[in-house]
Formats: sequence, C-alpha cells, structure tokens
Amino acid sequence: MLSEPITLYKLMILYMLRMAKFPLKNSRISEFFLEHEYTDYFTFQQAISELAEARLITQETMRNTTQYEITREGEEALGYFGKTISDAIKDDINEFLKKNRIRLRDEVNVVADYYKSGTSDINVRLEVREGRSTMISINIPVSDEEQAERLCDNWQKDNQRLYAYLMQELLK
Repeated sequence: MLSEPITLYKLMILYMLRMAKFPLKNSRISEFFLEHEYTDYFTFQQAISELAEARLITQETMRNTTQYEITREGEEALGYFGKTISDAIKDDINEFLKKNRIRLRDEVNVVADYYKSGTSDINVRLEVREGRSTMISINIPVSDEEQAERLCDNWQKDNQRLYAYLMQELLK
C-alpha cells in the first residue's frame, strides 16, 4: 500500500500519459480526476507539478494551455511502482482514454500560439501535427494581440478546411 495518496495520484498521471501515447492537456487530465472524484483540483495540481519538477513528465505551455508527456524516467518509475495502481483505477483510466481518444488527440495535434518577437512584432504559429510529425506549420507576423488571438481561434475552429484548401491550391 502507498504511504501517501499523492503518490498514487502521481502514478495514475504517469499511467494515463503512458497509455495515451501522446501528450495530454492539463485540463483533460484534471477532468478525469475530478469526474471520478479521485482528488480535488489543488491536490491534482500539486501532484502534476511535482512530477514535472522531478522530470518524470515534460510540459509545454502555449497560450493558456499546458500539455504533458511522460519521460523515459517517468516510464521507469511507473515500471517500478505501477503495480500499486489497482485494476479498477486502471480500468477507469483506460475507459476515459478510449471514450475520449479522438478529442484528446485532436486537441494536441492542432497548435495555435503566438509570441512577441522584438519590441512590437507578434508572430502567430499555426500547426497541424500527426504524432511527432508536423503536417503543416505556418508563421504569420501580425501587428497586435487582437489579430493574433483571432488567427489562433479561427485556426482551432477551422484548421481541417483551411489545410485542405491550402493543399488544393498548392497542388494545382
């Protein structure tokens, strides 16, 4: 038996990231923990933060979203201690991933982010990824943050149609 519940939560996060086989957003992992009432939001955030500090998971933040992926060290830790996760908890995690796989994958495969470069320039980065491969990457300079937000929002909503349009036009 585990000495502290937070240790179990950390192992659950590692297990979830390993089973997903692609990065997961913080909001989706916490959604699982809260829906199943495993713990509260603040304890979950403490667990995921400690995993990142220990380099058992990597984190990437874009705009207001952070996504996580298990590291080799996290895989090793899970290999040593993963047996302490009950089959019922593993079943809950596996069912959540199975039920939400397409939505979860699509959320991390579509990237829309912006950043300041220099004193006043803002660059918008729009991507579609398939696993670790980048299908398309577009960088667009804009004059203000409002334009950057609009480009990011529209890309999130309509990236498939825009990608198909670009491919059609480029292959003429």
